[in-house]
Amino acid sequence: MFGQKPVNNDPRPRSAVSHGVGVAGLIGLASWIMIARQYGMDGSYSALAACFACAVPMVIWSLLMDKVHLRPSTGIDWHNPKMLKETFDISLVKLAGLWTTWGLIATIYCVGRWYWTGQYQFSMEMMEAAAPWLFVLSIPYVLILDRFTVEPRDGAWHFGQLLTGRKSEFDREQIYHHLRAWAVKGFFLAFMLSIVPGGFGDLVRLDLAEISGDPVAIAGWLITAMFVVDVQFATVGYLLTMKPLDAHIRTANPYLAGWVAALMCYPPFILMGDDGPLNYHVNTADWAYWFEGQPGWLRIWGGILVLLTAVYAWATVAFGLRFSNLTHRGILTHGPYSWTKHPAYVAKNAFWWLASMPFLVTSGTVTDSVRNTALMALVSGVYYWRAKTEEKHLLADPSYKDYAEWMDRNAPLPRLLNWTKRRIGWWGPDQDRASGIQPAE
Repeated sequence: MFGQKPVNNDPRPRSAVSHGVGVAGLIGLASWIMIARQYGMDGSYSALAACFACAVPMVIWSLLMDKVHLRPSTGIDWHNPKMLKETFDISLVKLAGLWTTWGLIATIYCVGRWYWTGQYQFSMEMMEAAAPWLFVLSIPYVLILDRFTVEPRDGAWHFGQLLTGRKSEFDREQIYHHLRAWAVKGFFLAFMLSIVPGGFGDLVRLDLAEISGDPVAIAGWLITAMFVVDVQFATVGYLLTMKPLDAHIRTANPYLAGWVAALMCYPPFILMGDDGPLNYHVNTADWAYWFEGQPGWLRIWGGILVLLTAVYAWATVAFGLRFSNLTHRGILTHGPYSWTKHPAYVAKNAFWWLASMPFLVTSGTVTDSVRNTALMALVSGVYYWRAKTEEKHLLADPSYKDYAEWMDRNAPLPRLLNWTKRRIGWWGPDQDRASGIQPAE
């Protein structure tokens, strides 16, 4: 019938996060940045306040609009609370496991020399200030939440059971999950907090009048702004791993390869740094150097880099409250995740190739050019490896399997890759049938 919308016989699986969550966070963050610029608040505490301004609207939207606290995936039944006396002993054991876990993380912070130098010093100052408050607030939080949780005996409880000597009454796998989840949070939260002040301060201090008419400076400002968005949303994600927000960690990656692939991309284990074996910047210059004096190319190249950074930032914004590495916190299917399963990795690596141009070197030697190009290719290979280890982890959830199969059938990049594989003989009809892809006529 005329005017009737076509029926979609292959609808995209529902995303665990709505578009509104990220939009709410962006509005809150942008509002604080404008206030900070107006009053010259470019310090570290102002940067942390930006995290708060980003987080609060997302929490409000999640609770009032998406009603995430009512989802079965939280494991919480708000309508059938238990008596405190039924869960009190459970909560005590859980607190013992939780506080011991925090003590282990604090010990690693104390032993790790890198945590007390450079930008990490800010992270440690914040951790020290927050520790007493977390200790005190964890008591009512656990006591109250356990009354409403369907099964309060989680990984922290099982770890507490181990610590109290009740070896026959704990699940070893639950303990492993608990420790992996807190290892992720402890490692990456310290890193995220350490980089929160830098980009934010640069953005607040920037004089827009000085960059007017300069395509390189404008591109740099836009790229900085989007990296600030990425860092703020990611930091909020690590801070708010909470069941009432349905943002808790379902599982942390159990595969060693996944951890190795991820950790080599972050300090102190990073391999791509100036002294690392995968440093591809030797005798290189950035894109602005090679296009100097060519305003047309500067605008085009800068625009492409801004667009790639926008996709990268959008991929983080799409997580809302749930961003973190090496974890499963709900399956995303919206935004850039409807184009490719790994939009951040695709955008990030394309940006690095175009921004650094490793194949062009100031030394003029073929050796440097070939070496840098090969190392950049290895860096991209590391991210491909990361993507595969993440998929291996997430495929344990049928929801991700449904999403991955839908992507193979419908998303632009997976369809292009699968078509390419078929053309060069890497992909046969058996794989087509397994993925639900219809062979091209």
